[in-house]
Amino acid sequence: MKLTLDEYAKRFKISKEMLNSKLREKKLNYIIEDEIPYIIVKDDDVKKPLSKAISKPRTTVSMVLSLYQKENQQLKEKIVQLEAKIDKLIDDKEQMLRDEMSKIEKVYSTKDEQLKNILELINAQMKAQELNTVHEVETLEKKNSIEKKKEPKQIVELKEYLKTLDLENYQKKVIKKRFIAVYNSDVRVIKQNGKIFLDFSKYDYSDLLEY
Repeated sequence: MKLTLDEYAKRFKISKEMLNSKLREKKLNYIIEDEIPYIIVKDDDVKKPLSKAISKPRTTVSMVLSLYQKENQQLKEKIVQLEAKIDKLIDDKEQMLRDEMSKIEKVYSTKDEQLKNILELINAQMKAQELNTVHEVETLEKKNSIEKKKEPKQIVELKEYLKTLDLENYQKKVIKKRFIAVYNSDVRVIKQNGKIFLDFSKYDYSDLLEY
């Protein structure tokens, strides 16, 4: 027997939406004649009371348990997948941290080496400066010793003594005039045969020789 969609919906008290859904899912046998769909039903189904024809299977405890077990298994599988992803993220993060630590240690190692080289260079410069200072002190001591040796210890003529000094001619003339000016008043100035003499063994002439 074949029924139109409206006849089938009225006969079995089902909505058109559900009927269309069953047709799409191919849960019902149907044919199309003159562009009109007909649902094929057995005569026995048509003769059955409506209550039996549209009766739905009863939900049992075993069905509910099976459904929960299935959902529980799906949840377990998802949890396992999430745990695997979390473990991978943790491993990747730890590897990144190890790489960063390695880079930082390498940078500090390079800085330490540079600092060591700088300190060695400064130390070498300080030692060289100390050596130069010692050399300068020794040179100064030698120079002072030589100057002391050059310093006359006996009577010497002013003109001859001025020749030993590193002075310009006009400076020597100024010093000579200074000695002549104080000749009569300064006992340190000795004059013999028209020449001025200095006695370094007795007197200090630094004030008169200063220029």
